[in-house]
Amino acid sequence: MDLNEDRPQDDNGSDGLNDEGTRRFKEEMFDWTQNIAIILTIVVLLFVFVFRIIGVDGTSMEPTLHDKDWMITTNLFYKPDYGDIVVLKKKSFMEKPIVKRIIATEGQVIDIDIEKGIVYVDGVALDEPYIAEKTAQKYGFKFPAKVPKDCVFVMGDNRNRSRDSRDTSLGMVNKKYILGRLLFRIYPFDKIGTIKQDYKIPGK
Repeated sequence: MDLNEDRPQDDNGSDGLNDEGTRRFKEEMFDWTQNIAIILTIVVLLFVFVFRIIGVDGTSMEPTLHDKDWMITTNLFYKPDYGDIVVLKKKSFMEKPIVKRIIATEGQVIDIDIEKGIVYVDGVALDEPYIAEKTAQKYGFKFPAKVPKDCVFVMGDNRNRSRDSRDTSLGMVNKKYILGRLLFRIYPFDKIGTIKQDYKIPGK
């Protein structure tokens, strides 16, 4: 007696159970491929419209950030504030994006005492533990100066080796030139994480 005579077979003699397994495998692979495509699309959209990966070029933000550091930034629901590290792009000043710290916002008065190396906002001396050294350069900017509407005043943490708002070719920066604020450092790998923001907000 042939024990296989009642077993269903397709035209090629393949086992029906194998066909069912193959069909299920193909369906699962299609589902996985579809899910991966959706996830990749979401990630791309997030990094196009919400997040940016920006590299630091130069030493103007030392000791906080260093040349070739890589960061994730965002401008989602962003309102510029004192102490924020931001990425700017103003082609009339520099073709590449630059990374600076916001020192004063609209309506505030910024001043620098070069002899003492102290920066003042609205007459209050800033406590700036993040800088490399005291501010000893004005770069031709006339102080004191009031920050215009929708603008910010920015400087690099490496004060005497930074081209920033003290440079009249940049000056007060309109908020439309801000690409985003720093969220997270992703490189070098031994420094991955948020940037320590150890400062006091003027007047608070």
